[in-house]
Amino acid sequence: MNIVTKITEIAAKSNFLESGYIDVGNLKYYPEVRAICEDNMCRNYAASWACPPAIGTITECKERVSKYDKMLLFSRKYELEDSFDFEGMTDGLLDFKKRVDIFQRNLKDILSDFLLLSNEGCGRCSKCTYPTAPCRFPDLLHHSLEGYGFIVNELALEAGIHYNNGMNTVTYFGALLFKNECCSSNYGFVKRE
Repeated sequence: MNIVTKITEIAAKSNFLESGYIDVGNLKYYPEVRAICEDNMCRNYAASWACPPAIGTITECKERVSKYDKMLLFSRKYELEDSFDFEGMTDGLLDFKKRVDIFQRNLKDILSDFLLLSNEGCGRCSKCTYPTAPCRFPDLLHHSLEGYGFIVNELALEAGIHYNNGMNTVTYFGALLFKNECCSSNYGFVKRE
């Protein structure tokens, strides 16, 4: 069994809705997305080790990503009472982050070098130590997918998965970057209903 198949199976066991692979060479980085971070719409800019400016410049993010060959983009959909269900969105994000942690633990059995990104900031601690002290949990820190300058709906299109999963839902995304040295060119997709 090749590494892509194993990673796909681990993603499915983590209960992600969909996943798809992207060649790192096809990734696009947008300074405009980083500018949105700097506008601090999510209130995580300069407040978390998982977000800019702590994660470095777009150039530094691109260099970090370029060490890898493949990206697995994965997602999970959460049902909401309505489009204003902030509590449902927050609960979904917390659940998604827990699933990313489980995914990471299981990946360590098969990958020695990888980078795991997740939606939005970290949220692990009630108050982040940034910028006055080191991260309390650096091995569990997942940088913000958006903070790298990615347009998530563009990634979803490239990976062949849904960005929007219908009315009264929210979908969260993460990405795994890994080396494809031992993989075949058979990049399977997992789509779960």
